[in-house]
Amino acid sequence: MKKIAILGGGRIGEALLSGLLSSGWRVASEVVVTNRGEERLAELRERYGVEATSDNAAAVADAGLVVVAVKPQDIDALLSEIGAHLTTEQTVVSVAAAIPTAHIEERIAAGVPVVRAMPNAPATVHEGMAGICAGAHAGDAQLALAEELLLHLGRVVRVPERSMDAITAVSGSGPAYFALLAEAMIEAGILLGLSREVSTTLVVQTMFGTAKQLRDQGMHPVELRESVTSPGGTTIAAIRELEQAGVRAAFLNAIQAAMDRARELAEGG
Repeated sequence: MKKIAILGGGRIGEALLSGLLSSGWRVASEVVVTNRGEERLAELRERYGVEATSDNAAAVADAGLVVVAVKPQDIDALLSEIGAHLTTEQTVVSVAAAIPTAHIEERIAAGVPVVRAMPNAPATVHEGMAGICAGAHAGDAQLALAEELLLHLGRVVRVPERSMDAITAVSGSGPAYFALLAEAMIEAGILLGLSREVSTTLVVQTMFGTAKQLRDQGMHPVELRESVTSPGGTTIAAIRELEQAGVRAAFLNAIQAAMDRARELAEGG
């Protein structure tokens, strides 16, 4: 394969770079990364041994896969730089949040395949979750290429583009929901007399272990909850309080609100 160009050396861009190099899927000489600041470029060169430049048009010239990893507000300026230089032999994978594939296709050369992806923050520790969808000119081959790229950062699901706002609301914003829950549980531990350090360790490891059970053992959440909930015990007393407080409904409403906001942003709101 030709080179991979990662346009944008920020958090997600660097996570992609790190993942594809550490997995052995690509070597440093096969990757070029771009960024506006020379200091950041020097840092990426030093850390990963890759070609790093501020010239986006030059970076895409001989790339088979072009990853757009800039902030949504910067994407139009980037596309104006590279749009005319792209060809139908290349695949563009955009990880810019809330930007529809049609928005990108209108600003680049005709017929270029575009795949839209929504990764999340745990991608930086290679435990991310990403949804991907195909644009008008992308087929199975381009989706498979994007999937292969993102599998180095965690897991991937394919969805139609109409589902991407739901992906954003559930897994894109999801780490913040778990962080809020962790924060509340840690504070509860402190209220009960535990030190912050001990309470944090208890909560974080419990969240991690529970996630491993749900994923690796294929347990249904109801099955796991019931296995911990004894008749007349401590857990059911806590669950009753959570249900009376409307926690389940609050999550449904919160994630719906996140999806509504994602749609507003996609429409330029």
